[in-house]
Amino acid sequence: MIIKILADGGAMKPGPALSQKLGPAGIPINQVIQKINEATSDFQGLKVPVELDVNVKTKTFDVKVFSPPVSGLLKKELGIAKGSGTQLKNIVGNASIEQIISIAKTKMQNLLCKDLKSAVKVVAGTCVSLGILIENKPAKEIEKDIEAGKYDKEISQVKTETSPEKKKMLNDYLKEVQKKQDLMLKQEQAAKEAAEQAAPAATATPAATASSSKAAPATKAKEPAKKK
Repeated sequence: MIIKILADGGAMKPGPALSQKLGPAGIPINQVIQKINEATSDFQGLKVPVELDVNVKTKTFDVKVFSPPVSGLLKKELGIAKGSGTQLKNIVGNASIEQIISIAKTKMQNLLCKDLKSAVKVVAGTCVSLGILIENKPAKEIEKDIEAGKYDKEISQVKTETSPEKKKMLNDYLKEVQKKQDLMLKQEQAAKEAAEQAAPAATATPAATASSSKAAPATKAKEPAKKK
């Protein structure tokens, strides 16, 4: 019997769904949870796909762990809680090409890519939807650079380590981008509030004009005096 689970890395807890599946097989759920947490301890803070291969006859089981989704690995690598809802306006991270290669290497087997370069392009594509820059540039531009061979040397050498100096440079650039984002957001909010305040006044003016025109009766013109 195969049971598929999306577990919290290193911190899975017993739940009714798993108990209902394992209970009839006579396998202690606490033992299963312990094995899963041991197997996923390297992925703490991430959702991890896990497959249980349960032998009902012998009451034994094997735990097979798959790597987390690319989005989860990117968020953990860059220390961000969530991706951007509006990736063009809200940039949440700035990755090095080495970090992208590292994640591509981890996920390559699951991505079913023909080579590492293809896997790197897939990871870069995920950065687009999450609002993550790569090497201080929009991820879409980096996708084109990868295709053009700009990072062939780094990919062929499987460079996965980013120097502290480079990390600082990337973080400093991200801070500047986010400062500009915050300023633009405040300006947009101020403009929106000003428009909302102006709307009632604009609708009230025509009404006032109409009522004043009704209140003023038309003056009857005097007839010219008749000649005697």
